[in-house]
Amino acid sequence: MAAVVELADVSVVRGSQTLLDNLSWRVLDDERWVVLGPNGAGKTTLLQLLSTHLHPTAGVVGVLQEVIGTVDVFELRPRIGLTSAALGERIPATERVADVVVSASYAVLGRWREEYGDLDHARAAQLLEELGVRHLADRTFGTLSEGERKRVQIARALMTDPELLLLDEPAAGLDLGGREDLVSTLSVLANDESSPTTVLVSHHVEEIPPGFTHVLMLRDGKQVVAGPMTQTLTEQNLSKTFGMSLHLEHSGGRYSARRRQGSHRR
Repeated sequence: MAAVVELADVSVVRGSQTLLDNLSWRVLDDERWVVLGPNGAGKTTLLQLLSTHLHPTAGVVGVLQEVIGTVDVFELRPRIGLTSAALGERIPATERVADVVVSASYAVLGRWREEYGDLDHARAAQLLEELGVRHLADRTFGTLSEGERKRVQIARALMTDPELLLLDEPAAGLDLGGREDLVSTLSVLANDESSPTTVLVSHHVEEIPPGFTHVLMLRDGKQVVAGPMTQTLTEQNLSKTFGMSLHLEHSGGRYSARRRQGSHRR
């Protein structure tokens, strides 16, 4: 299997703060990774590196067989699908949902004078159908619920048939029903062999979709542990990552965690 992501001794430093500290990590093309950690662990910084929106202070970042810093990122970015809260905030509220998705073909937010062919529109409609929101195609983005917006963003991220899909806290801000709908959708994607290699960032083990294969845990910009989900996502590793004694349960392909009585954050 080919490496889609390969980081070697990567650090990101801003002023006196180290956001990522000497991280080495490898993602193969048939893997689905979850990145877990508390606030400030370096998760979003990692996704900024992988999406080519940030360069490392030290070390080497390889994405899709290219080394960041030696390649034209504007040629690389169409091969990477990205969803994030920051990206969602930049989508014009008045933009038609169908146009939010199809405009990914030109890597723009907000249609202007670009021209799209029938295949582009058919692709966008198909993705909206697969994500369960085709009936919203003529609605404006600003009228959607948070859960609907998340699904539309994922459809947009898949529009260019990316080789790497990056999901930055896709369930953030959703109610219980919205979260469960989204987790179910992401599980279908994860189990589809034709889906791209995926990296999902989250704070919560409850948001890990069945079908994800590996986990990377970060704390204070450093790797705590990384490896196959079934071997690596343990009470001991989770407790070390979040700085408190946690009880972890696994049932029906889903995880849940809670603090043990009497434990305190470290």
